[in-house]
Amino acid sequence: MMNIAVFASHGGSDLQAIIDGCKSGRLKARVCAVISNNSDAYALERAKREGIDNYCLSHKVITDPEELDRQMLDVLVSHNTDMIFLAGYLRKLGAPVLRHYENRVFNIHPALLPKYGGRGMYGINVHKAVIEAGERITGITIHRVNEEYDSGDIVAQTQVEVQEDDTPESLAARVLEREHTFLVEVIGDIIDGKVKLGI
Repeated sequence: MMNIAVFASHGGSDLQAIIDGCKSGRLKARVCAVISNNSDAYALERAKREGIDNYCLSHKVITDPEELDRQMLDVLVSHNTDMIFLAGYLRKLGAPVLRHYENRVFNIHPALLPKYGGRGMYGINVHKAVIEAGERITGITIHRVNEEYDSGDIVAQTQVEVQEDDTPESLAARVLEREHTFLVEVIGDIIDGKVKLGI
């Protein structure tokens, strides 16, 4: 049974997909902890409802970056974390966490990286950029996390068609629907050893 820690900044629908995957038995794993930088994140409420330990660790409260990193690492280690998944987490993880969990930290991004990634490219901003560029195909990328936004090794991608009458909102909804199933598929592949962890 693999222990997955999930970081989320807002609603946590990807978190719910992971939780549901674990509960259904599709994933031989459990969500051991949820961490957010936002005390109002619905992801924390989702965790509470599921009886999952949850923590708000914010740079606005813990202003010393080294102390913030230490507290995050303490939570992760104390929960015997095997893998970290960033599910709509909008801040960079510090070097101590990335070093300790090298090659075991993953992020999901709502576009086909390396296109439409980097600072400021999240949520509806991504889908606006895709439509404005006239793309006919977009998709979802799961990649390893390093110290730069959206630049780690790509683990898996899947495509989603951009329709002629799409708005950023309609495209976002269709990508998100696929995102939830794709996320569980790829985490399953990681757990089954098809994607190697740096353990």
